[in-house]
Amino acid sequence: MALALARLKKRADFLRIAAQRRKWATPGLILQAAPAPRFDPQAAPAPHMEADAIRVGFTCSKKVGNAVARNRARRRLKAAVAELFPDLAAGGLDYVVIGRTETVTRPYSLLLQDLRTALKRVVAPRNGGA
Repeated sequence: MALALARLKKRADFLRIAAQRRKWATPGLILQAAPAPRFDPQAAPAPHMEADAIRVGFTCSKKVGNAVARNRARRRLKAAVAELFPDLAAGGLDYVVIGRTETVTRPYSLLLQDLRTALKRVVAPRNGGA
């Protein structure tokens, strides 16, 4: 079943996901994930807190390049996420996709493969432990 995509825009959400330290880096992108916060269905739901939505945020630092390069990287990541996430992303998780320098020039097919790999790795349970 394909789930709807919703956007993460608040800095607090990005910081919460980064604090979980659950990420996977590939040449084309970095994918972070964290459990989505539970919301009370009795309370008035916030517009960004749909029960069946996959929430995704996008970011690119100035290391990626100038504003044109960063925007191009974000657009490419958004297209890749729109193509893969509805069918492959796990429900109950929030995601942040971070652009890298190679995101701008990497062939789109390899960018999709990077995203598939990162999704599999970031959702897989961790081995070992402390």
